[in-house]
Amino acid sequence: MSTDTTLKPTPKAPPRKSPINLRQYGLLAALVIIVALFQFLTNGRLLMPGNVNNLIQQNAYVLILAIGMVIVIIAGHIDLSVGSVVAMVGAVTAIAMNNWGLPWWAAVILGLLLGAVVGAWQGFWIAFVEIPAFIVTLAGMLLFRGLTLVLLTGGTISGLPAPFTAIGAGWLPPVFGEVAQRDSLTLLIGIVASAALVLQLIRTRKTLQRLDLPREPVSSFGIKAAGAVIGIMALAWLLAGYNGTPIILIILAVLILVYTFVLNRTVFGRHIYAMGGNLFAAEMSGVKTKWVNFLIFVNIGVLSGLAGVVSTARAGGAVASAGQNYELDAIAAVFIGGAAVQGGIGTIIGAVIGGLVMGVLNMGLSILSVDAAWQMAIKGLVLLLAVAFDIFNKRRSGGR
Repeated sequence: MSTDTTLKPTPKAPPRKSPINLRQYGLLAALVIIVALFQFLTNGRLLMPGNVNNLIQQNAYVLILAIGMVIVIIAGHIDLSVGSVVAMVGAVTAIAMNNWGLPWWAAVILGLLLGAVVGAWQGFWIAFVEIPAFIVTLAGMLLFRGLTLVLLTGGTISGLPAPFTAIGAGWLPPVFGEVAQRDSLTLLIGIVASAALVLQLIRTRKTLQRLDLPREPVSSFGIKAAGAVIGIMALAWLLAGYNGTPIILIILAVLILVYTFVLNRTVFGRHIYAMGGNLFAAEMSGVKTKWVNFLIFVNIGVLSGLAGVVSTARAGGAVASAGQNYELDAIAAVFIGGAAVQGGIGTIIGAVIGGLVMGVLNMGLSILSVDAAWQMAIKGLVLLLAVAFDIFNKRRSGGR
C-alpha cells in the first residue's frame, strides 16, 4: 500500500486591497463640482484660457505659502507672520534692484536669504526658548509689517526689471511654434507630465504588489490615472490657447514634487508626522524635536520669501500693504485640503487642492460681480464646513 506524499502547492492568497481614500477623492470631487458650478453660473467664462492663466498666476502665492504652512500645521504649530514676511521681502527685493543696483537674480537670492533669516529668528524662539508658535508668529506679524512700513515709508517702488516681473507674470517662450493655434511647448509639457505621472503610479503599485502590501482596487486606480491625465491635458490645452505655460507654474510644479518627496520619503518628513501625531512618543523615539521645529520655520521663512518675490513680480512693484491676509488664505487652504487641526495629518497635494478651491471661489465670485464682503463671508463658511466635515469623519471612524 503506497501513500501519495506529493505536496500540493499552497493556493496563493488574493492580493490585499487597500480601502479607497475617501478624503482624497472627496476633495477632488469637491473641486470638480465647484469648477463645474461656476462654469455654469458664469456661462462658460470661468474656464476661458485667459481666466485659467490668471487663476494660476494670481493664486501662486497662496499655493507656495500653503506648501510651507501644511508642514507647520502637520507638526502641530501655526504661522501668522507669513503675510508680513511676504511684504517685507518684497520691499527689500525691490529696494535692492532699484536703489542698490543689484541685478534681478541677486535680489531674488537676497530675498530668499532674508526669508531664511526670518524663519531662523522665529524658529529659535519657538524651538529652543519654547515660546508657543502662535505668540512668536503673532509678534512677527506685527514686527515685519512695521519694518515694511519703515522701508517703504508709506510709498511704493515700481519700474522693476522685465526679467524679474516675468517670474510672476511671464510665460515660457514659444520655442517650438504652434500646432492648431496652440503653443507646442505647453502641449509637450502636458504630454510629458501625464506620462511621468502614469509611470509613477504604475511603479508605486508594482512596488506595493512586490512587497505584498495592500493596494488600491484596479478600477479606482484606473479612474484616478485617467482623471489625472485628462486634467493635466485639459489644463495644457487651455494654457496653450493663451500665452503658453506660465513660468510660475513650473516653479509650483517643482515645489510640489520636491516637498511631496520630502514629506513621504525622507526621515525629516517622517519626524514631522511623528511630532504632530504624538510629540512625547516622538521625543522618546529619539527625534530631535527642537531641531526639527527650527528647520520647519526656516523652511516656511524661505517659502514666504519666495512668495514675496512672486507677488512683487506679479504686481510689478512693492507696496506697504502687500501680503494682507495672506496667512489666512494659506491656513484656509491647508485645512480645506484635509489637514487635521490637532496636527499629524496633511499632504502637499491636499494643501494645493485646497488652495485651488479658494482660488476658484475667488475668481468665480469675482466674475459674477459678487460684493467683496460676501466673498469673505462665503470663504469663511467654506472653511468652517471643511473643518466640520473633517471632525465628523473622524468621529464616524472612531478617531478623536
